[in-house]
Amino acid sequence: MATDELMERALAMLGDEDDDLASIEVIHRLSNAADIDAPMTIAEVADMLDVSPHTLRYYERAGLIEVGRDSSGYRAYDVEAVRRLVFLTRMRLSGMPMRDLQHYIELVDAGEDTVPERLDMLIEHRDMIRRRIRELTLSLAATEYKIATYGGRTGPDV
Repeated sequence: MATDELMERALAMLGDEDDDLASIEVIHRLSNAADIDAPMTIAEVADMLDVSPHTLRYYERAGLIEVGRDSSGYRAYDVEAVRRLVFLTRMRLSGMPMRDLQHYIELVDAGEDTVPERLDMLIEHRDMIRRRIRELTLSLAATEYKIATYGGRTGPDV
């Protein structure tokens, strides 16, 4: 399933609710392992996440993910690897730098004692995302204004 389809599913599940708990539940449902036939090939994972196989190999080389191999030596992505990649691709899309992702994964791999530091990282990143959303909302309003100025149609239904 491509990333656009995942996002459409997530947004459809959210509906008009603006509740953080509902958002968290959507992410849990999207990353449900029952929907994933493991092991998956690199091509299947790349297609599902709408990234290139090169990107997946890069994440592996960068130490963000460990991928097993099948009897022929090909990458075999298990459920946990796919779940981690869902998280990684969402964080990259939201603007988290690779060095921060690498540090975060190092903390995850270090164990439960690092939860407070991980939480701090994610809170800081969430605040950056919210700031970007506000900035993009203002940019959208300016764009809609210009479209209307030129006689074009604007609004959420267009």
